[in-house]
Amino acid sequence: MAENKDLLEIYKQHHMGEEKYTYFLLAIAASAVAFAVQKTTGLKLDWWLTLAALAALSWGASFFFGCKNLMWIQTAVYANSNLLSLELGAHPNQPSHPQLLAAAVSGVEKALDHNITRAQFYAVWQFRLLIIGAVFFIAWHILEMYRATYGI
Repeated sequence: MAENKDLLEIYKQHHMGEEKYTYFLLAIAASAVAFAVQKTTGLKLDWWLTLAALAALSWGASFFFGCKNLMWIQTAVYANSNLLSLELGAHPNQPSHPQLLAAAVSGVEKALDHNITRAQFYAVWQFRLLIIGAVFFIAWHILEMYRATYGI
């Protein structure tokens, strides 16, 4: 019984760590968009702003992907809850026949795998888009410094 409590505690800590990381990346993306807007406020629309715009779009997409990641994680947790209640015989719609129970468990396992795959996809792209945005913004900043130095 103590092993189950230990496993549950490790699961909870892992889940909380994942959520904190996702929220941290969401906060960075939102702050980065605000920073880009602040840095470009008052500038005339020019092709030189293309990289800054791409940075802001990447950060906005990172924020969106982070929200989708959280949604799929919650969906996976719900599916996992259903799977556990089916296995314990405590699901509100618990099938009475063993073959129906096996089919229900199989279906929930497939849904759980799908949910986890989607959450991982969005998590990976949340981070990638955050970095891509940073690269675009730094490139824009370097071009702005070059332009200011050489009067282009």
